[in-house]
Amino acid sequence: MTDRAAVEAWVSGYVRAWRSNAPADIEALFTRDAIYRPTPASDGWRGRPAIVDGWLARRDEPGAWTFDWTILAIDDGVAFVRGVTRYAEPRREYDNLWELHFAGDGRVREYIEWWVDRATPDPGEPPSA
Repeated sequence: MTDRAAVEAWVSGYVRAWRSNAPADIEALFTRDAIYRPTPASDGWRGRPAIVDGWLARRDEPGAWTFDWTILAIDDGVAFVRGVTRYAEPRREYDNLWELHFAGDGRVREYIEWWVDRATPDPGEPPSA
């Protein structure tokens, strides 16, 4: 059963892996056949070896970022986590929404990330004068 404590533990493990970029930390998060979609339309990285390779190809250096997050919802093994990622150099901020599909063992079998660069103009806002 996926509950708040399980999601909190998983996100804490993700942040730990993000800081370490250690393959074992990354692998521990996902099922053997997991799919990691870095964007919703992506075919994603399938399986732990591909997830580790994709992660490390785009890795962030430890200390270059901060991440604040909150759990939005959990239902039937699916959790939604909202986050804000801030990078120091160059200065950038992103809003994130993670869609996490959990397996029974507490690992994620499908990860889908939705993100928006805060510096990108909002198409719903009128142009500034």
